[in-house]
Amino acid sequence: MIFWAFSFVWFKMANEYFRPVAIVFLRLVFSVALLSSFLAFTKGFVKIRKNDYKLFFLLAFFEPFIYFLGESYGLTHVSATVCSVIISTIPVFAAIAARIMFNEKLNSLNYSGIFLSFLGVVVFVMNKSGMLAYNPQGIALIFLAVFAAVGYNLTLSKLINNYNPVYIVNVQNIIGAVLFLPLFVTMEIKPMMETDITLEMLLPVLLLALFASCGAFVLFAFSVRYLGIVKANVFTNCIPVLTAIFAFMLLGDKLTVQNLTGMIVVILGLFMSQYKSKV
Repeated sequence: MIFWAFSFVWFKMANEYFRPVAIVFLRLVFSVALLSSFLAFTKGFVKIRKNDYKLFFLLAFFEPFIYFLGESYGLTHVSATVCSVIISTIPVFAAIAARIMFNEKLNSLNYSGIFLSFLGVVVFVMNKSGMLAYNPQGIALIFLAVFAAVGYNLTLSKLINNYNPVYIVNVQNIIGAVLFLPLFVTMEIKPMMETDITLEMLLPVLLLALFASCGAFVLFAFSVRYLGIVKANVFTNCIPVLTAIFAFMLLGDKLTVQNLTGMIVVILGLFMSQYKSKV
């Protein structure tokens, strides 16, 4: 969660030099190189079962493809802190999806938490006049990423017990890079060729590849294996707090009393939405 919290800040830094599709494609290419090298060294490559091909494609379609499109373009319209708060509603929608897909029942406290978390998001993004303080298009794009993440979680739960988490993440990033390739070729190659790229410009992209696309996804996959989807997702509640701190320190983002209040309400609601009665 620390890596993912930092990823919002690193993206903002990378976005000063590269456009969203270029950032995502480059971080995927770098991450595939890193993970493939690790798997080759540890002899971790395995044969994918025939019935799982569609699951791996669906996994990559949700995340990184749809998720990164929503998050990356959303971050061009809203701050890193606002983005992280909306992203932290993933456990809420995961609980709803689990109810629909797996008939997992929610208690009254869970439903109260869902309502409270939405209230917290509203408090966070509204200004004193009761209007949206941030670009509605950006917020909609971030919520697209949220729904993609829920699909990713449900698909991952069907693969995690049969494959090594490092292998799963590598395959999803390979497919993701292939999906992004046409967008990169048609939209980004010309602007990049006209730019004198330096190591300083690539550094935030490399950090995204190493710590977010590799480290965070692999660690999360291991967590899902040992804790399960619900318990692992609870930890995403830490992201908005961490991102707000990092963005304040590194990007100069401002934190108001209203922002802090909204963050607290969101996090409280998220924990309530995950509570399971012992009865």
